[in-house]
Amino acid sequence: MKTNIDTYVRRRARLKNELKTGLLLFLGNGEVGMNYADNTYPFRQDSTFLYFFGLDQPKMAAVIDIDNDREVVFGDELTIDDIVWTGKMPTVREICHEVGVRETLPLVDLKPFIDKAKAKGQPIHFLPPYRGDHCVWLWELTGVTPAAQPSMASVEFIKAVVNQRNHKDADELRMIEEAVDISTQMHLTAYKMVRPDMHEAQVAAAVEEVAARQGAALAFPTIATVQGQVLHNHGFVHQLREDDIFLLDAGAETRCHYAGDLSSSMPVGERFTERQEQIYNIHLASFKAAVDMLRPGVPFRDVHIAAATKIAEGMKMLGLMKGDPAEAAEIGAYALFFPCGLGHMMGLDVHDMENLGEQFVGYAEGQQKSTQFGFKSLRLARKLEPGFVFTVEPGIYFIPDLMDKWAAEHQFTDFIRYDRLNEWRNFTGLRNELNYVITESGARQLGTLHKPMTIEEVYEAKKTSR
Repeated sequence: MKTNIDTYVRRRARLKNELKTGLLLFLGNGEVGMNYADNTYPFRQDSTFLYFFGLDQPKMAAVIDIDNDREVVFGDELTIDDIVWTGKMPTVREICHEVGVRETLPLVDLKPFIDKAKAKGQPIHFLPPYRGDHCVWLWELTGVTPAAQPSMASVEFIKAVVNQRNHKDADELRMIEEAVDISTQMHLTAYKMVRPDMHEAQVAAAVEEVAARQGAALAFPTIATVQGQVLHNHGFVHQLREDDIFLLDAGAETRCHYAGDLSSSMPVGERFTERQEQIYNIHLASFKAAVDMLRPGVPFRDVHIAAATKIAEGMKMLGLMKGDPAEAAEIGAYALFFPCGLGHMMGLDVHDMENLGEQFVGYAEGQQKSTQFGFKSLRLARKLEPGFVFTVEPGIYFIPDLMDKWAAEHQFTDFIRYDRLNEWRNFTGLRNELNYVITESGARQLGTLHKPMTIEEVYEAKKTSR
């Protein structure tokens, strides 16, 4: 689904109204060579450039000159040498008209344009770059060195972008739900095919094929593993065994570049072991506790604490923790088993706008991000507002290296029973994840397809072999 021209015009108008003065600089992404210039990685446009200009072509930039009421896209027309390789394409002027921009200039004119604005004393607002080529380009355009760029990036510009992109409209929600539905199909494929003696790579390939067949890309590198205690395990090197837990974290990105992000945990054999069922049900209670709190005005940090409390309760029931579970959650003792955050914003980026800074995206004005282990990985903590789209993803992990470190340092000895941990060292880990939007009165799970969550649903999904 293509975004309406009026949407882009309205987004840029709101940006101009919020910043009042200065020149806003948008750098589009270029193509990047894998091992030489013409053998490139798949092109992915900068998401903020997409959001305000909707142009999905490389080697482009744009400015919004607020003081002189100008919106200009800079880009070069294809030469015959280009056309031989790409085929005939619409002109820069033609594609810019489709997003409501009437003024276009060659890319070589960008620096003189900025130099002229600087000579007049106009503030040049730019966003923090996240690619090396952008750091160099920004240096050439503004004279700000790469080392100085993070601190010189415009906080006003960042906040104005975040304030818009954090709230998804109806069109965005439809595109996100398309991505979530494809993501769900990817996970259903895994439920049906996972069995003993397969290899992780076989499952990963089948899952990614589901997205490719629908013209979708991957929202992030797939995690498909029986070593779920490694949170980002991309190796695909293990063979699946009867009593393993298989963890899949995979999502699709639509042609419009909106993302889905789901996680699933399932037995490799027909059923979980008794111990695995115990942990899975503790995790499920944690998930439900979090979802039950989702509504406008609730700080997501509180949602995270509710999920962590349920995990601490479960670990106490198993004899692995002691003391008050709520206190264990509040001071961070839970993080031995749940060392990451509960969720993150999602949209055009699967971790939406984190290139602009988690502090601006996931935290309110004056709300500081913790540096404590566990809490420092909480990407979203601010009060929830209608239009926020985010993930909910509690997990339970048994990480031997972390157990040993905490035990040696005598951390949280009032809450953790280190004498009981050894018998769980090889459990690995599990997690499940769904995507939600905050409504005016509560929250709605995104997607029209159902992903198994309860143990009974998991077993039912596995009955049909691929």
